[in-house]
Amino acid sequence: MKNEFKKGFYFKSYEAPFQSPFEKLFGIFKELITHTSGDFDEAISWLRELDIEYKLTDENYTIDDFIEDLKKKGYIKDEVKEDGTNGFGITAKTERAIRQQALDQIFGNLKRSGNGNHKTKHAGNGDEHTGEFREFNFGDGLERISLTESLRNAQINNGVESFMLTENDLVVEETQHKAQMSTVLMIDISHSMILYGEDRITPAKKVAMALAELITTRYPKDTLDILVFGNDAWTIPIKDLPYLQVGPYHTNTVAGLQLAMDILRRKRNTNKQIFMITDGKPSCVRERDGSYYMNSNGLDEYIVDKCYTQAQQARKLHIPITTFMIANDPYLQRFVNHFTEANQGKAFYTGLKGLGEMIFEDYETNRKKRVR
Repeated sequence: MKNEFKKGFYFKSYEAPFQSPFEKLFGIFKELITHTSGDFDEAISWLRELDIEYKLTDENYTIDDFIEDLKKKGYIKDEVKEDGTNGFGITAKTERAIRQQALDQIFGNLKRSGNGNHKTKHAGNGDEHTGEFREFNFGDGLERISLTESLRNAQINNGVESFMLTENDLVVEETQHKAQMSTVLMIDISHSMILYGEDRITPAKKVAMALAELITTRYPKDTLDILVFGNDAWTIPIKDLPYLQVGPYHTNTVAGLQLAMDILRRKRNTNKQIFMITDGKPSCVRERDGSYYMNSNGLDEYIVDKCYTQAQQARKLHIPITTFMIANDPYLQRFVNHFTEANQGKAFYTGLKGLGEMIFEDYETNRKKRVR
């Protein structure tokens, strides 16, 4: 009897992809180490509690076995703590793994049309060939000459017997111009980022880690600088992102913007932008004499006006500011509206869930922009 094969869909119960005991625990561990700002002991303590509640391990593979594997695989190392006791700390390998997980969680959820190649619509120096040719012009690099097409022209113009290659025979192949982008990511680390029992700093850290991993691995010609702002503003290296914590700070947005613009002034790229993640109003400025003026009650006109001035200054420098406000207060939204208008930038009012996707969508979009 002849076998008949029918086309169609076959439905079956979902089967989770196989994960070894280590892989299953390692995914949870990376999430916990982000929440604990790199505190290994606290992350393991949480993991043990989760194990008791959800039976993550069995007698064949315990949490202690997992810790031993972390050490063997180079994810943790012996270190002496501040109190003089011996313990474990995470390594650079773990920091990279955390950034990669953040990238997968955030960037992996974007639509196919959003992941882009950072291409522009402009022809110019680049590594992507368009298939179109033009005459060689003075100033074109020799590496851009299409040898095959140029030899073909020489044969047509001069014949095979008296073969001669002249400048008039040379053609170059057009390539797609790929612009570079310099980005500064500002992260609010004021006390309000953990106020009222809501953790807003962890999603902000995840976004920063994912953006850092995206740029360093996929767009190595781009630059990313990360700064944090509380009473003052300062830069932090990418490797320190997992350890980022909030402090007993007010929100000196002005200091953050000034530092961001100072950084971008030194960049040679035409395309520059600032991303600012904040959940509260500006409440602090530093005066010329070094003292601080602080006011947490409502929107202080003196502080707000200084923010508007910085927004206008960034506009003059052709630096758009994209503000991601993690707040729904109407008076804060009015402030951000005026701030965005002064800069001619962008603003998003968002909860914590969609923060990463919106930043990456906007990064991809702005990355294609050419400022003239």
